[in-house]
Amino acid sequence: MELVRYLLDLSGIGRDRVQLRWISAAEGQLFAKYVAEVTNITQELGPFDPKKFRLPLAAVEQTLNSTRIRWLLGLTKQITEQGNVYNEKLKDKDFKKLLQQATEEEYQKALIIEVLKQSPRSVREMAEKTGLPVYTVSLRLNELERCNQAGLKEYSGSTPIFMGM
Repeated sequence: MELVRYLLDLSGIGRDRVQLRWISAAEGQLFAKYVAEVTNITQELGPFDPKKFRLPLAAVEQTLNSTRIRWLLGLTKQITEQGNVYNEKLKDKDFKKLLQQATEEEYQKALIIEVLKQSPRSVREMAEKTGLPVYTVSLRLNELERCNQAGLKEYSGSTPIFMGM
């Protein structure tokens, strides 16, 4: 859940758009309190326009379905409690940092993939469409090329134009 909230912040949608509270059936007053809190948060945020966030929403979904993120989440307990084959364990805060870095990279790649689904583009055009710095687009595009998820389509003058695979 914390990863979803982090991704919603990263995408500009905002972490408060998702709420999760745990209560038992015997906690009626606490339930009413939570409903009031979530109602207030929702009213403060205002209506959500999914059309405005089409690109970030698609990238968030793609990130959550990425093999790398699912693999890391699946190994959380092993990495932080049991250790690797050398009995080395990551502290919770170090694992969280690793997961956030991987999530950010996967989100950036997903944004680029979504933009390339629309049409082939140059690195600068991808940067403008995604809001990512040109250097970051270049780095992530290199990773996508190595995984055969993007590739060079043609040149427009001396500018390379890339497409999704």
